[in-house]
Amino acid sequence: MQNIKQRYNIVGNCEALNRALDVALQVAPTDLSVLIVGESGVGKEIIPRVIHDNSPRRREKYFAINCGSIPEGTIDSELFGHVKGSFTGAINDSPGYFGVANKGTLFLDEVGELPIATQARLLRVLENGEYIPVGATEVRKTDVRIVAATNVNIRQAISEGRFREDLYYRLNQVPIQMPPLRERGEDIILLFRLFAMQMAEKYRMDKVVLTDEAKQMLMRYKWPGNVRQLKNITEQISILSPERQITSELLARFIPQDQETTQLATIHTDGDHSFENEREILYKILFELRSNVNDMRREMGTLKKQLEDVQGQRLQTGNNQLATTQLSTYRNLSDERLTEDAEAEEYIEPEREPENLNVNDWSRQALEKALDRNGGNRKRAAMELGISDRTLYRRLKQYGLDK
Repeated sequence: MQNIKQRYNIVGNCEALNRALDVALQVAPTDLSVLIVGESGVGKEIIPRVIHDNSPRRREKYFAINCGSIPEGTIDSELFGHVKGSFTGAINDSPGYFGVANKGTLFLDEVGELPIATQARLLRVLENGEYIPVGATEVRKTDVRIVAATNVNIRQAISEGRFREDLYYRLNQVPIQMPPLRERGEDIILLFRLFAMQMAEKYRMDKVVLTDEAKQMLMRYKWPGNVRQLKNITEQISILSPERQITSELLARFIPQDQETTQLATIHTDGDHSFENEREILYKILFELRSNVNDMRREMGTLKKQLEDVQGQRLQTGNNQLATTQLSTYRNLSDERLTEDAEAEEYIEPEREPENLNVNDWSRQALEKALDRNGGNRKRAAMELGISDRTLYRRLKQYGLDK
């Protein structure tokens, strides 16, 4: 056990850690599938390496794959390969990890993030070693040892339909539970010393040490981020602390104040609804989106009606202004005193006179009334209207009153 810890730089003597390493060494010579369960940051990636290096496959290839980092649209191609032309960008055949790792070991980290369709493919490989590359028509065989790890609650994922129950039993032939850091007791102090020493050697600085009060404070903290969080805090203290001896007061500056929680972030739920089910989240988003679209339609209809009203008002105002302008133009022309010169009279031909029907009717009525008041005398009617005799004659001719 001590040789294994030294080889893989494993620090700690807690019973749960020793049990996990012991199970890994016992299962290594077999081909049984192993499922490693533990919180994020506890060091689950060490166990599959120990299993592979102490198995008959140690001379073959070992691949560690983070299933949560591969896009859903390409994960089947990454794992099981594809043939040329099976999709856009597939310019060559690819054997995939199951083809390349034949006779070796595959570590599937975050296996709980696999899509349901990919889980079905993985189940077939675990049962009989067969798989079909994307776009292919023939079955291929592989001999791969599977070690999987997850930090999600698999039983809850099964109840929510996000993980296949049959796949869980195939992966869980041998379970290994990695303990969280808060349950490892004195291992927390040992790990702090290791990380502090590594920082001192790397950056050639004095190593930070803890007082007894600081050690107790370090062990009371719940460490939701586990070993990864402890390493980050140790590195921060090594770089940022002006003192090399860390007291509880100095340590409190680097440790979050909430020491009771075991979660990095608290998830709030409304009432009895739990939005951990992705379909429920999707339905909620679609419902809100439809409501927003309906609101936008109503607002667009109101804006369209307002715009039509404004355009109608502008059009009516424009017509009124045009009529007023034409009437003013006619009055200005009528008030001008023109000379008796016939050439000048001919120069101001009616092309420039307004053509508006309302103005013409008004002009005709004015001529008729002027003639009636002057007993049909055109000269006196022309003087009353302020126009010349020739202009009066043209108006009479234009309106058919010259008869």
